Amino acid sequence: MRIPLSWLREFAQVPAGATAEDVMAELVKVGFEEEAVHRPTDGLQGPIVVGQVLSIVKEPQTNGKTLNWCQVRVVPEGQEQGLTGEGIDPSGVQGIICGAHNFVEGDKVVVTLPGAVLPGDFRISARKTYGHLSAGMIASVRELGIGEDHDGILVLSRIGLDPEIGTDAMELLGLYDQAAEINVTPDRGYAFSIRGVAREYAHATGTSFTDPAGTVQAPEALTGGYSVKLNDDAPVYGKPGCDRCVARTVHGVDAARPTPPWMSSRLRLAGIRSISLPVDISNYVMLELGQPLHFYDQDKLSGEIVVRRAVAGEKLRTLDGKERALDAEDLLITDGSGPIGIAGVMGGASTEVSDETSTILVEAAHFEEVSIARSRRRHKLPSEASKRFERGVDWHVAHLAAQRAVDLLVELAGGTAAAEGTDVGTAPDAVTVQLPAGFASERIGIDFSAEQIVTSLEDLGAVVVEAADGWSVTAPSWRNDLETKEDLTEEIARLVGYDKIPASLPVAPPGRGLTRVQQQRRRLLQALAASGLTEVLSYPFVSKAANDTFGGPAEGAARKALKLANPISEEQGYLRTSILPGLIEVAKRNHSRGFRDLALFEAGLVFLPGDTLGSASIPPLGAKPGEEVLDALYDGVPEQPLFLAAVLTGHDSPAAPGHAPRAWDWADALDIARLAGEVLGVDIVIGQGQHQAFHPGRAAQLSLRTGEIVGYAGELHPKLLAAHDMPARSVAVEFNADALFEAAADVIVARHISTYPVATQDVALVVPREIPAEEVLAALREGAGELLEDVALFDVYAGKGIEEGKKSLAFSLRFRAGDRTLTADEASAARESAVAVAHERFGAVQR
Repeated sequence: MRIPLSWLREFAQVPAGATAEDVMAELVKVGFEEEAVHRPTDGLQGPIVVGQVLSIVKEPQTNGKTLNWCQVRVVPEGQEQGLTGEGIDPSGVQGIICGAHNFVEGDKVVVTLPGAVLPGDFRISARKTYGHLSAGMIASVRELGIGEDHDGILVLSRIGLDPEIGTDAMELLGLYDQAAEINVTPDRGYAFSIRGVAREYAHATGTSFTDPAGTVQAPEALTGGYSVKLNDDAPVYGKPGCDRCVARTVHGVDAARPTPPWMSSRLRLAGIRSISLPVDISNYVMLELGQPLHFYDQDKLSGEIVVRRAVAGEKLRTLDGKERALDAEDLLITDGSGPIGIAGVMGGASTEVSDETSTILVEAAHFEEVSIARSRRRHKLPSEASKRFERGVDWHVAHLAAQRAVDLLVELAGGTAAAEGTDVGTAPDAVTVQLPAGFASERIGIDFSAEQIVTSLEDLGAVVVEAADGWSVTAPSWRNDLETKEDLTEEIARLVGYDKIPASLPVAPPGRGLTRVQQQRRRLLQALAASGLTEVLSYPFVSKAANDTFGGPAEGAARKALKLANPISEEQGYLRTSILPGLIEVAKRNHSRGFRDLALFEAGLVFLPGDTLGSASIPPLGAKPGEEVLDALYDGVPEQPLFLAAVLTGHDSPAAPGHAPRAWDWADALDIARLAGEVLGVDIVIGQGQHQAFHPGRAAQLSLRTGEIVGYAGELHPKLLAAHDMPARSVAVEFNADALFEAAADVIVARHISTYPVATQDVALVVPREIPAEEVLAALREGAGELLEDVALFDVYAGKGIEEGKKSLAFSLRFRAGDRTLTADEASAARESAVAVAHERFGAVQR
């Protein structure tokens, strides 16, 4: 929300010399956040004055253009030029070259004199051009930074101005004003208005506040106006979509009149473009009082206005020229011809006010928040009106806003207000909250006095009545967010001052620290980062196709995934069942920006729904649910284990003189899994695997000794890489980290380091080709006994000298005893025992 300071000063006691920064500093005290300062003079400096064109000499140029050599008076006739400087003529008449042709002799214009600076650091000076000394510039709206019109210069009479020659044009156009921009949270919609911000400024400074709604004189009752009917037969959550509609008529309007500069400059500083006088008036009232309005050309209306839900198949062409298919949940403004607006979002083109409009119907309505928010999102139509309606608008200000708009149409557009009017609807019940006497102090940790509590709530506009055990508080109509005693407590703390809350660090209970799982997770992530991988975070939202591909090893198998009720994007409408889709998207985005050699990893939750999802009902507020109710709620929550995944693409290091980088391959993916096992003290069994997201012959299955499958690793499927425009032979690994944490021992006991020498023996075994090497290795480990320290596969061969259908596996065995030096015979005996077990299980034969 942008707050022009001149506007704020009308209703709050802002010091004359206060800057936008000063105002934001005060508003921060009551919980707002600073956003930006908007100050035209940061890029615009004088002298910029009003001038009158005395003469125009048209001079055709060789390039086909015709330029105007103008004599412009910049001080009143008979007075001396009070400005000095290079290029400023003491006579008060400046010679200026101008290429625009939308003005004539006698017009009053804005003249930027030598020494002035325009936005973009464009400095004005006297210069020789086209055979003349041009000393200044006749400015357009865009050159002054107050609009986008650059078709011609700004002629002041066309915006309703006839100032004295030599007047400071910056003051005339409101360019000395400035605006403070603050961030307004969704629960404080009342602050999307000068009315709301002025009240908050008064709270922050302890000064008085003038309610702009209180200055409007409106009739106590309205009857006999344009017929309006509220007919919501399908309310959302049982709340009518519209519970009030005020309609006022103004005849004889001159809609083509220019918007006065004071209004257009305030709108511009508030971030709203000046369009036409009627539109500017509706926007001005909305910003001032927080009540969005809509103006109809009454002569284009046909029959009674009805506020209702849409009917299937209805369409509407909105003010932006687009035809929109309406949903049955959309709340509409209709007349005899059909829909003429999406309530609270955007009006229809058929009843738009134009320069030819002479009779305007002013609508000020109160719409239900959820209906407006859903229509805005459904039609992708964010607007200033919907932004306010979906956060809540004061029901009791509608007739005052309509009257304010009528008054401005009469004053500025020459209209005549009809005495009749329409006001239909039922006021909502006021919200009354019981606030126990000690509740605020207990929650905040400050001993609030009764005076502080009552004064703070009354300053908000609440009605406070003393009760037996505290106070009965009726919230003001503009604060629809105050519904509980906790809400009131927050407001008391805010207005008394957050700086009054003592700051104290909690003392950690002794004997505690990170839990076992937290320690394991931290150790695992630090090990991966230390090994050269980069940790990233990706969105947990994926497509159904991504879950189908990565969520299970078998292609075409049934998948369960959690579909989002209100996704950010329809293409990513599911919660992930695997980390890899998001990680691959991160890698793809980096590739598109020229980063080809990547080693990325992510640890995050995946969402695995079970047979039960959700619960039949939601427990009511204000009472603690029982154990059975809580158990039912937890049963409906999907399992969310922590998964860890990594993607490696390109090479392991940059190319350099004398160094050839190595391409990542499937073995690197397996090494990541092995590293995780070593860090956690878990034996990970690596075997041949099949997964639809991985290459059919270059994928490994990761298991625990218990046989539980915890993940997969290897080279990603070529078709998948091609579809994602990823480098060929990219590799990945993903595993269930929670399963590893659970399998890990509570304490990892370091292995005893023997001081005796190691005995190494190699063995090559011929086995059927389909036997996984990991199973043969496990048999050797089992058969070798306690003397075996380590066994590793170092060669696989199938070819000449090996029987068809078989392969040779070469293993290195390391033997060591903890209490003696092994003899060659002892090592050989252990090796033969290992080979015997492999022969018994797989028919392994030594080469």
